[in-house]
Amino acid sequence: MAKTKAEVLKLADKLRVRTIRLWFTDVLGRLKGFAITRSELDEALESGMGFDGSSIEGFARIEESDMIAMPDPGTFCVLPWRTGETGAEARMFCDILQPDGTPYAGDPRHVLKRALARAAKLGYAYMVGPELEYFYFKDDTSLEVLDRGGYFDMAPIDLGSDLRRETIQILECMGIQVEYDHHEVAPSQHEIDLRYADGLTMADNAMTYRLVVKDVARKHGVYATFMPKPIEGQNGSGMHVHQSLYRNGRNAFFEKGDPYHLSPVAKSFTAGILRHAKEICIITNQWVNSYKRLIPGYEAPVYISWAQRNRSTMVRVPMYKPGKENASRIEFRAPDPACNPYLAFAVMLSAGLEGLEKKYKLAAPIEEDIFEFSPQKHEQAGIQTLPGSLYAAILEAQRSDLLKKTLGDHIFGKIIENKTIEWDNYRIHVSRYELEKYLATM
Repeated sequence: MAKTKAEVLKLADKLRVRTIRLWFTDVLGRLKGFAITRSELDEALESGMGFDGSSIEGFARIEESDMIAMPDPGTFCVLPWRTGETGAEARMFCDILQPDGTPYAGDPRHVLKRALARAAKLGYAYMVGPELEYFYFKDDTSLEVLDRGGYFDMAPIDLGSDLRRETIQILECMGIQVEYDHHEVAPSQHEIDLRYADGLTMADNAMTYRLVVKDVARKHGVYATFMPKPIEGQNGSGMHVHQSLYRNGRNAFFEKGDPYHLSPVAKSFTAGILRHAKEICIITNQWVNSYKRLIPGYEAPVYISWAQRNRSTMVRVPMYKPGKENASRIEFRAPDPACNPYLAFAVMLSAGLEGLEKKYKLAAPIEEDIFEFSPQKHEQAGIQTLPGSLYAAILEAQRSDLLKKTLGDHIFGKIIENKTIEWDNYRIHVSRYELEKYLATM
């Protein structure tokens, strides 16, 4: 992997790279980009490449549309599926700058960098390992599944195993480490887990992962989707995020003598996630459809609580390797894979750091199955729930100082504006459910 401009140029020539794709995301986390030729690479690495940002969601208005995409040399990588006899194609993620060279306030990558800098100022590195679930369908216009497999099923029931294997081969060729893969609970639902890395690298990896999953599926004539809840009555797709803080190369979440092997740092960080979960939900679960997943009964975390092994809670402390320092972490189970990973990691980190800096106290864990609680028991235990709709998430977000501080005024305003429009469009839509239920009876 190249790390400097000079190394990128040398590697590009060695690998016969003819085209370089410059990637970035809009505010909603949709991958954007354009291609340059090898002859433009020297200038791109030195000064960046100008482009019109007026048509990018959450970017600039027409009268201030000039943007610069500045490639990050450390993200230079050949795209294995785009390499042939005539040469190779590579990609680099970009930071978006204003014409004067300062960071652009609407760049999600910059938001995450700013949150990571806050952690670094406190002496911490933020490490994350997401589990992104998704579905394979016959095409993008129907819900015809490829198989009827269930959790951990294998071939011949699991008809997506070959697609996952090819996806993993490509990811590993690109230097993205994979821990494991398997069939998920719902029919034609799958999961590939990425090995933990620092927050910025993982956000880049998550964007690459989503593209590779889709490209491999398209190559084989099927469609892959990260839509949170495509099939009614089945589990939706989550993005469980394992996370921890490291200080001086050691896991700051680990404490040997604690019953949960969690340090005071880990407990305050977790308390921050719990306290601010409602207000960051608009980022970790940003679509109308996200809230079709966040309902009781389908293994999705609805209740704001934590536990050691209990998967009905929102935050879990995995016990795969109890007492092992590097394995100590928390798993935030609310996010879904259709979020913007740069913004999602940024708000999770900010919520945790808020708990750390203000020394939030972590409530007692709840090891019982919360899905089985009566309303009275919920109230007695003081368990709150995540927003039940995008509209409820918007209301929580509008009141959030943490969100404004983390995202900055530009992105905060764009998110609220975009999500309000989405909710209004959804609210006025007359669904098939309404027609079937009411048309013949009213």
